[in-house]
Amino acid sequence: MSFSYQHIVRVRYAECDRMGFVHHSAFILYFEEARTEALRSIGLSYKELEDSGIIMPVRSVDIEFKKAGRYDDLLTIEVDIPEKPGVRCNFIYKTLNQHGEHLNTGRTELFFVNKDNLRPRNLPESFADLISKHF
Repeated sequence: MSFSYQHIVRVRYAECDRMGFVHHSAFILYFEEARTEALRSIGLSYKELEDSGIIMPVRSVDIEFKKAGRYDDLLTIEVDIPEKPGVRCNFIYKTLNQHGEHLNTGRTELFFVNKDNLRPRNLPESFADLISKHF
């Protein structure tokens, strides 16, 4: 079992390159926005997590492009957390445009760290309980 969420993003003019395509770097921002809202949807806000002394650095990012996005496209970013997080949390993304065309697939791996000493740690029990309901 996994957790899934869909987030809608409208491509802004400033996110496009001279060819009229969504610049590849914009997708990392779209993924971050979708990931943040996915966690918020289950009651786990980044702000609350950081206020509690835990940060989530990105360990790796991977994107495979299949088709270009364009200015004013309405994109659906599908976010999937394929397994219950421990010290690490993996996110899988799939981007579709308003026509249902598959634009790309991505993955990020983040891990939980104590803000004070920068040591990896498990997700605190209070937050783990929120996410555990989906696995």
